[in-house]
Amino acid sequence: MRIRIGYDMSYEVWKPTPLIGMLNVHSSRAWQLENSDMMMTEPHVPVSTYTDVFGNLCFRLVAPKGVIRLHADAIFRDSGAFDEVCLSAVQHEVQDLPFDTLQFLLPSRYCDTDLLSDVAWKLFENTPTGWGRVQAICDFVHNHIRFDYQNSDPTRTAAQGYNLGVGVCRDFTHLAIAFTRCMNIPARYCTGYISDISLPPPWGAGDFCAWMEVFLGGRWWPFDPRNNGPRIGRIKIAHGRDAADVPLVHSFGAHRLASFTVWTDEVVDQVAGQLA
Repeated sequence: MRIRIGYDMSYEVWKPTPLIGMLNVHSSRAWQLENSDMMMTEPHVPVSTYTDVFGNLCFRLVAPKGVIRLHADAIFRDSGAFDEVCLSAVQHEVQDLPFDTLQFLLPSRYCDTDLLSDVAWKLFENTPTGWGRVQAICDFVHNHIRFDYQNSDPTRTAAQGYNLGVGVCRDFTHLAIAFTRCMNIPARYCTGYISDISLPPPWGAGDFCAWMEVFLGGRWWPFDPRNNGPRIGRIKIAHGRDAADVPLVHSFGAHRLASFTVWTDEVVDQVAGQLA
């Protein structure tokens, strides 16, 4: 399956302003790109790249005064399969976890496990360990939080999201991550593209999305408390402890988002009909 992915966004700044961010397909899946998803800028400015502590490819630039446009357009070759499901994936004892997973058990900026531990154990102590427990957490979060774009707050923590019961995909993900960590299962925050392929219309406006990956049975698995089901065309850009680690664009100065468009669309090859 060929999927067209990309974005076109513009920011207005009132003086030269440094920007960093993450907008490239993650290195673990970059080999599936048919053409480069290199970010272009208008006006043209020098862009450098680096790899952060989580292995994410990041960009760095200085936006000149005025409006700067960031855009990319690429074709991604996907298997066309839904997210993998493994109901038998086991939960590891903490002492048996790989060292590099331990940081994803700890509280972080938006996943305040210290405030949610008692709630998590009351809700999920009697659920099956492993895959079943994580799915129970996703089911609860999916039903507990009401999705509403108008109730987005970039400073909202998992505990605040639990108390408010409303938010956007990052709020679903932060709460599910916090609960999962409270139950001694490593969980990390992911951002990237999610398509509507195979879903009936109407389709929502394109956007980057958040989900989590959970360490079970010796590997990381995607779970999506917002949509709460396997999807086709889930393409990761970056992962970290929570949203603070994976900003799509972070501005070191005042700015205004002037425009924002994202697409994740199946490319249907057109075959010309033949005359009899």
